[in-house]
Amino acid sequence: MKTITKVAEMRAVRAELSGSIGLVPTMGYLHEGHLSLVRRGVEENDHTIVSIFVNPTQFGPGEDFERYPRDESRDLGLLDAEGVDIVFMPSVDEMYPPRFDDWVELHGPLVERFEGAHRPGHFRGVTTVVARLIHIIQPDRAYFGQKDAQQLRVVSRMVQELGLPVEIIGMPIVREPDGLAMSSRNVYLSPEDRAAALVLSRSLRHAEAFVTSGERDAQEIETEVREMIGKEPRVVLEYAEVVDEETLEDIEVLDRPALLLLVGRLGKTRLLDNVILTPPA
Repeated sequence: MKTITKVAEMRAVRAELSGSIGLVPTMGYLHEGHLSLVRRGVEENDHTIVSIFVNPTQFGPGEDFERYPRDESRDLGLLDAEGVDIVFMPSVDEMYPPRFDDWVELHGPLVERFEGAHRPGHFRGVTTVVARLIHIIQPDRAYFGQKDAQQLRVVSRMVQELGLPVEIIGMPIVREPDGLAMSSRNVYLSPEDRAAALVLSRSLRHAEAFVTSGERDAQEIETEVREMIGKEPRVVLEYAEVVDEETLEDIEVLDRPALLLLVGRLGKTRLLDNVILTPPA
Protein backbone atom coordinates (compact mmCIF):
# COMPACT_ATOMS: atom_id res chain seq x y z
CA MET A 1 0.00 0.00 0.00
CA LYS A 2 1.31 3.40 -0.99
CA THR A 3 0.78 6.56 1.06
CA ILE A 4 0.71 9.89 -0.80
CA THR A 5 0.58 13.36 0.73
CA LYS A 6 1.11 15.65 -2.28
CA VAL A 7 -1.51 16.50 -4.91
CA ALA A 8 1.07 16.53 -7.70
CA GLU A 9 2.31 13.05 -6.76
CA MET A 10 -1.27 11.76 -6.53
CA ARG A 11 -2.00 13.04 -10.02
CA ALA A 12 1.18 11.48 -11.38
CA VAL A 13 0.53 8.10 -9.79
CA ARG A 14 -3.08 8.15 -10.96
CA ALA A 15 -1.95 8.77 -14.53
CA GLU A 16 0.00 5.51 -14.42
CA LEU A 17 -2.93 3.41 -13.24
CA SER A 18 -5.02 1.38 -15.67
CA GLY A 19 -8.36 -0.22 -15.02
CA SER A 20 -11.17 0.97 -12.78
CA ILE A 21 -10.59 3.19 -9.76
CA GLY A 22 -12.69 3.28 -6.60
CA LEU A 23 -12.47 6.20 -4.18
CA VAL A 24 -13.51 6.15 -0.51
CA PRO A 25 -13.32 9.68 0.94
CA THR A 26 -12.93 9.72 4.73
CA MET A 27 -11.83 11.98 7.57
CA GLY A 28 -10.04 9.08 9.21
CA TYR A 29 -10.47 7.49 12.64
CA LEU A 30 -11.91 4.57 10.72
CA HIS A 31 -14.58 2.19 11.94
CA GLU A 32 -16.49 -0.72 10.48
CA GLY A 33 -18.77 1.64 8.56
CA HIS A 34 -15.81 3.06 6.65
CA LEU A 35 -14.39 -0.41 6.12
CA SER A 36 -17.64 -1.62 4.57
CA LEU A 37 -17.16 1.07 1.89
CA VAL A 38 -13.54 0.03 1.43
CA ARG A 39 -14.46 -3.63 0.97
CA ARG A 40 -17.05 -2.76 -1.64
CA GLY A 41 -14.46 -0.62 -3.44
CA VAL A 42 -11.86 -3.39 -3.40
CA GLU A 43 -14.44 -5.87 -4.68
CA GLU A 44 -15.65 -3.71 -7.57
CA ASN A 45 -12.50 -1.98 -8.81
CA ASP A 46 -9.03 -2.76 -10.07
CA HIS A 47 -7.55 -0.16 -7.71
CA THR A 48 -8.96 1.34 -4.51
CA ILE A 49 -7.87 4.73 -3.18
CA VAL A 50 -8.88 5.96 0.27
CA SER A 51 -8.49 9.61 1.20
CA ILE A 52 -7.94 10.66 4.81
CA PHE A 53 -8.45 14.39 5.24
CA VAL A 54 -10.10 16.22 8.12
CA ASN A 55 -11.62 18.95 6.02
CA PRO A 56 -11.63 22.30 7.86
CA THR A 57 -14.07 23.96 5.48
CA GLN A 58 -16.98 21.74 6.51
CA PHE A 59 -16.61 22.66 10.20
CA GLY A 60 -18.23 25.80 11.53
CA PRO A 61 -17.05 28.14 14.29
CA GLY A 62 -17.05 26.40 17.65
CA GLU A 63 -17.30 22.93 16.12
CA ASP A 64 -14.87 20.09 16.78
CA PHE A 65 -12.27 20.48 14.02
CA GLU A 66 -9.32 20.69 16.41
CA ARG A 67 -10.44 17.82 18.61
CA TYR A 68 -11.84 15.58 15.88
CA PRO A 69 -10.40 12.11 16.64
CA ARG A 70 -7.31 11.15 14.65
CA ASP A 71 -5.18 7.98 14.60
CA GLU A 72 -3.31 7.78 11.31
CA SER A 73 -1.13 4.76 12.15
CA ARG A 74 -4.18 2.71 13.15
CA ASP A 75 -6.05 3.81 10.04
CA LEU A 76 -3.17 2.82 7.77
CA GLY A 77 -2.95 -0.61 9.37
CA LEU A 78 -6.66 -1.22 8.85
CA LEU A 79 -6.54 -0.11 5.22
CA ASP A 80 -3.46 -2.18 4.44
CA ALA A 81 -5.21 -5.26 5.81
CA GLU A 82 -8.21 -4.60 3.54
CA GLY A 83 -6.10 -4.52 0.38
CA VAL A 84 -6.24 -0.79 -0.34
CA ASP A 85 -3.75 0.28 -3.02
CA ILE A 86 -3.25 3.97 -2.17
CA VAL A 87 -4.03 6.20 0.79
CA PHE A 88 -4.11 9.89 -0.07
CA MET A 89 -3.40 11.99 3.04
CA PRO A 90 -2.97 15.62 1.95
CA SER A 91 -2.35 18.56 4.23
CA VAL A 92 -4.74 21.50 4.39
CA ASP A 93 -2.29 23.58 2.32
CA GLU A 94 -2.21 20.90 -0.36
CA MET A 95 -5.99 20.79 -0.67
CA TYR A 96 -6.48 24.54 -0.30
CA PRO A 97 -3.34 26.22 -1.66
CA PRO A 98 -2.77 29.98 -1.29
CA ARG A 99 -5.42 32.08 -3.04
CA PHE A 100 -7.69 29.05 -3.43
CA ASP A 101 -11.09 30.25 -4.65
CA ASP A 102 -12.58 27.32 -6.53
CA TRP A 103 -15.62 26.73 -4.32
CA VAL A 104 -18.44 24.41 -5.33
CA GLU A 105 -21.79 25.37 -3.86
CA LEU A 106 -25.31 24.07 -4.43
CA HIS A 107 -28.51 25.92 -3.65
CA GLY A 108 -32.07 24.91 -2.86
CA PRO A 109 -33.90 22.82 -0.25
CA LEU A 110 -31.53 19.87 -0.55
CA VAL A 111 -28.66 21.85 0.99
CA GLU A 112 -30.50 24.55 2.93
CA ARG A 113 -32.50 22.35 5.32
CA PHE A 114 -31.46 20.08 8.20
CA GLU A 115 -27.65 20.01 8.38
CA GLY A 116 -27.50 22.95 5.99
CA ALA A 117 -29.60 25.02 8.39
CA HIS A 118 -27.92 23.85 11.58
CA ARG A 119 -24.38 24.08 10.17
CA PRO A 120 -24.20 27.06 7.76
CA GLY A 121 -21.49 26.59 5.16
CA HIS A 122 -21.10 22.90 5.94
CA PHE A 123 -22.21 21.62 2.57
CA ARG A 124 -20.12 24.14 0.65
CA GLY A 125 -17.12 22.58 2.38
CA VAL A 126 -18.33 19.06 1.59
CA THR A 127 -19.06 19.64 -2.09
CA THR A 128 -15.84 21.57 -2.61
CA VAL A 129 -13.58 18.94 -1.06
CA VAL A 130 -15.37 16.04 -2.77
CA ALA A 131 -15.22 17.78 -6.15
CA ARG A 132 -11.53 18.47 -5.61
CA LEU A 133 -10.82 14.84 -4.68
CA ILE A 134 -12.70 13.66 -7.75
CA HIS A 135 -10.74 16.02 -10.01
CA ILE A 136 -7.42 14.87 -8.51
CA ILE A 137 -8.09 11.13 -8.38
CA GLN A 138 -10.53 10.75 -11.30
CA PRO A 139 -12.29 7.67 -9.90
CA ASP A 140 -14.86 5.61 -11.73
CA ARG A 141 -16.81 5.08 -8.50
CA ALA A 142 -16.93 6.87 -5.14
CA TYR A 143 -18.45 5.37 -2.01
CA PHE A 144 -20.42 7.14 0.72
CA GLY A 145 -22.39 5.89 3.72
CA GLN A 146 -26.14 6.27 4.17
CA LYS A 147 -25.63 7.44 7.78
CA ASP A 148 -24.89 10.90 6.40
CA ALA A 149 -28.01 10.65 4.26
CA GLN A 150 -28.26 14.31 3.33
CA GLN A 151 -24.57 14.45 2.44
CA LEU A 152 -24.96 11.42 0.15
CA ARG A 153 -27.79 13.10 -1.72
CA VAL A 154 -25.98 16.45 -1.90
CA VAL A 155 -22.87 14.82 -3.35
CA SER A 156 -24.98 12.88 -5.87
CA ARG A 157 -26.68 16.12 -6.96
CA MET A 158 -23.34 17.92 -7.22
CA VAL A 159 -21.89 15.19 -9.43
CA GLN A 160 -24.99 15.27 -11.62
CA GLU A 161 -25.05 19.04 -11.99
CA LEU A 162 -21.32 19.29 -12.77
CA GLY A 163 -21.45 16.31 -15.12
CA LEU A 164 -18.58 14.58 -13.37
CA PRO A 165 -17.83 11.12 -14.83
CA VAL A 166 -18.09 9.20 -11.56
CA GLU A 167 -20.72 6.87 -10.12
CA ILE A 168 -21.74 7.72 -6.55
CA ILE A 169 -22.54 4.57 -4.59
CA GLY A 170 -24.39 4.75 -1.28
CA MET A 171 -23.86 2.03 1.29
CA PRO A 172 -26.10 1.00 4.22
CA ILE A 173 -25.58 2.23 7.76
CA VAL A 174 -23.38 -0.06 9.84
CA ARG A 175 -24.45 -0.32 13.47
CA GLU A 176 -22.99 -1.49 16.74
CA PRO A 177 -24.54 -4.73 18.09
CA ASP A 178 -26.85 -2.64 20.30
CA GLY A 179 -28.08 -0.58 17.34
CA LEU A 180 -26.07 2.64 17.67
CA ALA A 181 -25.00 3.91 14.25
CA MET A 182 -21.22 3.75 13.94
CA SER A 183 -19.58 7.17 13.96
CA SER A 184 -16.10 8.47 14.63
CA ARG A 185 -17.70 10.88 17.10
CA ASN A 186 -19.06 8.06 19.27
CA VAL A 187 -15.70 8.15 21.04
CA TYR A 188 -16.77 11.46 22.61
CA LEU A 189 -19.64 9.82 24.53
CA SER A 190 -19.45 9.09 28.23
CA PRO A 191 -20.78 5.66 29.27
CA GLU A 192 -24.00 7.33 30.42
CA ASP A 193 -24.43 9.25 27.16
CA ARG A 194 -23.54 6.14 25.16
CA ALA A 195 -26.40 4.25 26.80
CA ALA A 196 -28.81 7.17 26.39
CA ALA A 197 -27.95 7.50 22.69
CA LEU A 198 -29.59 4.15 21.99
CA VAL A 199 -32.97 5.88 22.09
CA LEU A 200 -32.17 7.24 18.62
CA SER A 201 -31.96 3.86 16.89
CA ARG A 202 -34.85 2.52 19.00
CA SER A 203 -37.04 5.36 17.79
CA LEU A 204 -36.17 4.55 14.18
CA ARG A 205 -37.11 0.90 14.66
CA HIS A 206 -40.33 2.04 16.29
CA ALA A 207 -41.10 4.21 13.27
CA GLU A 208 -40.49 1.26 10.94
CA ALA A 209 -42.90 -0.87 12.94
CA PHE A 210 -45.43 1.96 12.97
CA VAL A 211 -45.35 2.13 9.16
CA THR A 212 -45.51 -1.65 8.83
CA SER A 213 -48.63 -1.65 11.00
CA GLY A 214 -50.32 0.70 8.54
CA GLU A 215 -49.50 4.28 9.58
CA ARG A 216 -49.08 6.59 6.60
CA ASP A 217 -49.36 10.05 8.16
CA ALA A 218 -45.90 11.65 8.23
CA GLN A 219 -46.79 14.00 11.08
CA GLU A 220 -48.04 11.14 13.25
CA ILE A 221 -44.79 9.26 12.72
CA GLU A 222 -42.74 12.35 13.61
CA THR A 223 -44.79 12.87 16.75
CA GLU A 224 -44.25 9.28 17.88
CA VAL A 225 -40.49 9.58 17.37
CA ARG A 226 -40.21 12.95 19.11
CA GLU A 227 -42.21 11.76 22.09
CA MET A 228 -40.11 8.61 22.41
CA ILE A 229 -36.81 10.51 22.29
CA GLY A 230 -38.23 13.19 24.59
CA LYS A 231 -38.46 10.62 27.39
CA GLU A 232 -34.64 10.35 27.47
CA PRO A 233 -33.48 13.43 29.40
CA ARG A 234 -29.85 13.21 28.30
CA VAL A 235 -30.77 13.64 24.61
CA VAL A 236 -31.64 17.03 23.13
CA LEU A 237 -33.43 16.44 19.85
CA GLU A 238 -32.50 18.95 17.14
CA TYR A 239 -34.85 17.57 14.51
CA ALA A 240 -36.79 14.47 13.53
CA GLU A 241 -38.61 14.76 10.22
CA VAL A 242 -40.11 12.52 7.57
CA VAL A 243 -39.29 13.71 4.06
CA ASP A 244 -39.17 12.50 0.49
CA GLU A 245 -36.42 9.89 0.23
CA GLU A 246 -34.76 11.53 -2.78
CA THR A 247 -35.45 15.26 -2.62
CA LEU A 248 -35.76 15.67 1.20
CA GLU A 249 -38.86 17.79 0.64
CA ASP A 250 -41.77 17.58 3.09
CA ILE A 251 -44.43 14.96 2.54
CA GLU A 252 -47.76 14.51 4.28
CA VAL A 253 -48.57 10.91 3.37
CA LEU A 254 -46.21 7.96 2.90
CA ASP A 255 -47.31 6.94 -0.58
CA ARG A 256 -43.70 6.33 -1.60
CA PRO A 257 -40.38 5.64 0.17
CA ALA A 258 -39.63 8.30 2.76
CA LEU A 259 -36.61 9.19 4.84
CA LEU A 260 -36.83 9.76 8.57
CA LEU A 261 -33.92 12.03 9.49
CA LEU A 262 -32.96 12.84 13.05
CA VAL A 263 -30.17 14.43 15.04
CA GLY A 264 -29.78 14.18 18.78
CA ARG A 265 -27.28 16.09 20.88
CA LEU A 266 -25.69 14.60 23.97
CA GLY A 267 -23.62 17.31 25.61
CA LYS A 268 -21.45 18.72 22.83
CA THR A 269 -21.78 15.63 20.64
CA ARG A 270 -24.23 15.60 17.72
CA LEU A 271 -25.31 12.18 16.49
CA LEU A 272 -27.02 11.71 13.12
CA ASP A 273 -29.21 8.75 12.26
CA ASN A 274 -31.91 7.91 9.77
CA VAL A 275 -34.01 5.16 8.28
CA ILE A 276 -35.75 4.71 4.94
CA LEU A 277 -39.46 4.07 5.53
CA THR A 278 -41.01 2.00 2.77
CA PRO A 279 -44.77 1.47 3.07
CA PRO A 280 -45.79 -2.13 2.27
CA ALA A 281 -47.46 -2.56 -1.09
